[in-house]
Amino acid sequence: MRLVRSRTTQASVWRTLAPLAALLAALAFLAACSGDDDKSQPTSPTAVPLEHVTFMAGFKPQANLPFVGAYIAQEKGFFAVENLDVDIQHVTTPGDNFKFLATGEVQFSTADAASLLEKRSGDPPLDLVSIALIGQRGQQGFAVPANSGITSPRDWAGKTAGYKGAQVTPDYLAILAAAGVDRSSVEEVKVGFEPQILTEGKVDIFPVFVSNEPDTLRRLGYETRVFEAADYGAPTLGLTYVTTGDFLRQKPDVVRRFLNAVLRGISYADAYHAEAIDIVLKYAPMEQREHQLYMLETELEAAKAGQAEASGFGRQTREQWQKLYDFLTQYSALPGPIADISTVFTKQFLGE
Repeated sequence: MRLVRSRTTQASVWRTLAPLAALLAALAFLAACSGDDDKSQPTSPTAVPLEHVTFMAGFKPQANLPFVGAYIAQEKGFFAVENLDVDIQHVTTPGDNFKFLATGEVQFSTADAASLLEKRSGDPPLDLVSIALIGQRGQQGFAVPANSGITSPRDWAGKTAGYKGAQVTPDYLAILAAAGVDRSSVEEVKVGFEPQILTEGKVDIFPVFVSNEPDTLRRLGYETRVFEAADYGAPTLGLTYVTTGDFLRQKPDVVRRFLNAVLRGISYADAYHAEAIDIVLKYAPMEQREHQLYMLETELEAAKAGQAEASGFGRQTREQWQKLYDFLTQYSALPGPIADISTVFTKQFLGE
């Protein structure tokens, strides 16, 4: 009888413990599999150290494409995927972003390609490096009223052209040269930065940022025709992402991760314009949605100009930079020479 009771008790215990044993075995198996998966993903966020960096956009919050790339990378978690903690800032005084880059307070910023060459050829030269060329053609154009009768640069003779800054720009001179217009036949006057100068008839030709001011003028009720130097053979380039040579040499993996995230953000903006503008307005809540969309779509078009559409956003080559350098040198637009143009940009992360 004791033997029978013993067997009955053992069977009862087994029926109770068997499901628990099976569960524990399954959990152990899943834990082992999970460990194998972790080892097979060396590029996961836990595989690289968290890096804190600052990105300072070169102007106020708006839909400039390099800014949009950073906004989206932040909001969609693309920086987090790269294990980056990014503080997004905007410059308050134009040009201060270069100063903060030089002192190490900022690790990434934006710069117009011509401005980058100007800083690199200054005295002393700033050690700035383009890590991606977003604008495959220049940002500036020259607007005339659509009803002015000016249909080509040849019609600029006898007209008044405004210029911003200290002097006329190389792209303006290149258009005159391409059209065979004697510069002395155009009256050149220094103007402010408000495009309404054109609508008031104070000038016939006004320099504009092509992704911005033509739409501003249209919203004021004035249609314009815009001439761009790139259409007349000038090798102009637009905005770039920049860092310093020191940071590039010290932390190339951080540069790669940052670039992965912002270029993914730009690609996302290219696919989802409306959502991209939703995100832009989080950073620029006082801006008009339609105007920001105009800016985004204009800059996307410029970012895919030439061979960039096939090669991908950010493409840059030695030939592009050399042509721009030679162009600016031709018009004495740089403070000094640059011995090796390959030092101002890198293809390390994008290839050709």
